[in-house]
Amino acid sequence: MDETIKVLNKAESGLSGTIVVPGDKSISHRAVMFGAMANGTTNVSGFLPGDDCLSTIACFRQMGVAIEQEGDKVTVEGKGLDGLKEPNGVLDVGNSGTTIRLLLGVLSGRPFHSVVVGDDSIGKRPMARVTAPLRQMGAQIDGRETGNKTPLSIRGGQTKAIEYTMPVASAQVKSALLLAGLQAEGETSVTEPQTTRDHTERMLHAFGVKVTTAGKTISIQGGQSLQAADVVVPGDISSAAFFLVAGCIVPGSRVHLKNVGLNPTRAGILEVLKRSGAKLSIDEQVTTGGEPRGDMTISKSELSPFVIEGEEVPTLIDEIPVLAVLATQISGTTIIRDAEELKVKETNRIDTVVGELAKLGADIEATDDGMIIRGGKPLTGGKVDSHGDHRIGMALVIASLCANGPVELANTGAISVSYPQFFEHLQSLQ
Repeated sequence: MDETIKVLNKAESGLSGTIVVPGDKSISHRAVMFGAMANGTTNVSGFLPGDDCLSTIACFRQMGVAIEQEGDKVTVEGKGLDGLKEPNGVLDVGNSGTTIRLLLGVLSGRPFHSVVVGDDSIGKRPMARVTAPLRQMGAQIDGRETGNKTPLSIRGGQTKAIEYTMPVASAQVKSALLLAGLQAEGETSVTEPQTTRDHTERMLHAFGVKVTTAGKTISIQGGQSLQAADVVVPGDISSAAFFLVAGCIVPGSRVHLKNVGLNPTRAGILEVLKRSGAKLSIDEQVTTGGEPRGDMTISKSELSPFVIEGEEVPTLIDEIPVLAVLATQISGTTIIRDAEELKVKETNRIDTVVGELAKLGADIEATDDGMIIRGGKPLTGGKVDSHGDHRIGMALVIASLCANGPVELANTGAISVSYPQFFEHLQSLQ
């Protein structure tokens, strides 16, 4: 964990201006992976050059794929799935949960041996939810705790299709199984308990692969090949979320965000803001490569408390830390439930959100599957910690904008995982 510390102060005036948030992290990962598996040259624009996505590039380079990256431009010279070669060394995914879980699906279908590791945070996150069904498909996977924790060893090839019902809603698990199913004999079907983000399905279509969806069941026929495609990555709504919330709660604010992804399986925060009474408008909507995007404007708003539960949770799971900050500024009781998945993110985000906001005087209580926030009580200054979790770090920065005293935030370096320009963009609005 890094040791960087920043002292943050309350916003002296409203936030004002226009920013272009960095490219969507989920789509950036997939653009590199699918380009590496495709036949031909894939050009990616709007790529997120954050630490996580750079880990994905590094892993595929180790498998012999030529990838050039300069800023948000990436060129991937794919030679098809058979062009992936056995890596000479260990594949290191760093802090990236998306990289390791989707990579496990790819490697399960490849006829060679590989070993995957990550940082300390990855080493604590459960992988059995991915490795167990991949083993059912025929992949040989082992690791600590019989394949639940890294390092993980994979010998792939000769996978067979399965019909799998996921016990927990997870787009990463669904995607891993679809990528393994792409290489298996027969048709693989994955049924999810709740609809999760569908970037994998949309991008597979864009790369020429047929994927069918019937209700909550997604199916893919093995043996299909990917054809290179140009990918224009929209801005990440999970990054935009921090400035959407800041625009709502800092008096005198009016913030314009351009080119933000509006995929309905990711846009739950917009629905919460609307029903809470936020002054939010969305314009200039277009769709590229199956992914809708648009510009949005948000202003300081008088808001009502809200409830997040059930099917809505997967559509905003990454935005819950900053939505908790929002709830501290709204008079009344906000309830977040059915969000157990927060416990297996980069940190246990139920504990870290509740613990860190409580240090700033928030009236917030952890529950088994979420949290209860009794808002309207002014936040104070204090010492807080990102715990190496990028979204916790950024949520605490937004909280500091409304705190009646300096906030000393430790481990700010984690923010570069998904939003390297975060502080630069915040400063441009002040």
